[in-house]
Formats: sequence, structure tokens, C-alpha cells
Amino acid sequence: MNRYKEHTDLELMDLLKNGDEIAFNEIYDRYWKLLFAVAASKLNDFTDAEEAVQDIFADLWKRKAKIVLTYSLKSYLAGAVKYRVYEALGLRQRLLEKKAALMGSTRELMTNSVEEAYRLKILQEEILQAANQLPDKCRLIYKLSRENGYSNKKIASVLSLSEKTVENQITRALHFLRKKLSPSIQGLPFFLYILSQLKG
Repeated sequence: MNRYKEHTDLELMDLLKNGDEIAFNEIYDRYWKLLFAVAASKLNDFTDAEEAVQDIFADLWKRKAKIVLTYSLKSYLAGAVKYRVYEALGLRQRLLEKKAALMGSTRELMTNSVEEAYRLKILQEEILQAANQLPDKCRLIYKLSRENGYSNKKIASVLSLSEKTVENQITRALHFLRKKLSPSIQGLPFFLYILSQLKG
């Protein structure tokens, strides 16, 4: 027979303060169902309720030597579960607010996406037309770099050229494209990004 079941709450707390794990387990067995029921009724979520109760008992063990009961152990634990529920609901509210703010930002981005897509399409068309005017070797190196994503080293290997030659041809392509494309297009972030991909 487990003699700890016969101990009062105060007796169990005295034992707990000295690191008695069996006393702790008895307190847990005595009150976890009650605490879980209270937490679950307020949070409407079994997982959150279980986490709240586990936090309470983890804190009880951690602070066992410092806890001074002004009232009963039951009252102490009831106050603890109310605090944990309040914390959990506050966290839940903050997450909902962040989600709402994120959805608002997403809607704004979607509103701007049509205009951005149109600008990107115009940019791609202009770059394609300009690239088709490059000399044959320069155009081939440009396409391998921009469209195939090849590095300078790989292009040099495929075309049996030196990396320096590839680099010079890409530089030549950059200068050509900058001259050919309209000034309004050159200021777009898309343009700067696409040209930056030619440097690797």
C-alpha cells in the first residue's frame, strides 16, 4: 500500500521541499485531472490544456524549495492553472493578430502583383529582343548563363573557351543590354536582378 496517499497536502509539500519524488508524484496524481479539466474548459483545446498542466507541475518541482503556501495546495494550484490559461489565451490572441496582419500584407501584395507581373513581362520581352541582337558567340554565352544557369567555368568547359573569354563576353553582353533597354526599364529591380545573374 502506498503510504503517501494517506499524507495531507501539507505533509506532501514538506516532503516535496526535500526533493521527495514520490511525494511529487502523489501530488500530481491527486490534482492533475482537476487542473486538466479546468484548463480544457477554458482553452477548448486538449493539447493546450495538457501543456498548461505540465507547465504547472514542472514549475512546482522547480520551485519546490521556495514555495510558501498561504492557503491550501489546492488553492495554489487553482491559481496557477488560471494564470497558465490567461497566458495561453494571451499567446493565442497575439498569434491571431499576427496572422491577421500577415493576411493583410498578403492581400496588399496580391493587389500589387498584377502590375508587377505586367512590368516583368515587358522587361523579359525587351531583354529577349535585345539579347537576340547580340553577336553569335556572345548570344550563346549569354543564353547559357542566363537561361541555363551555367557558371562561367561550366560555359568555358562546354564551349572549350577560357574562363576569361567567357567573362569578357558576359561583360560585353551586359554593356549591350544596358544600351539597348529603355531607361525606364533599367531602373526596375527586376532588371537589376536579372543582370546580376549574369555575373556568376
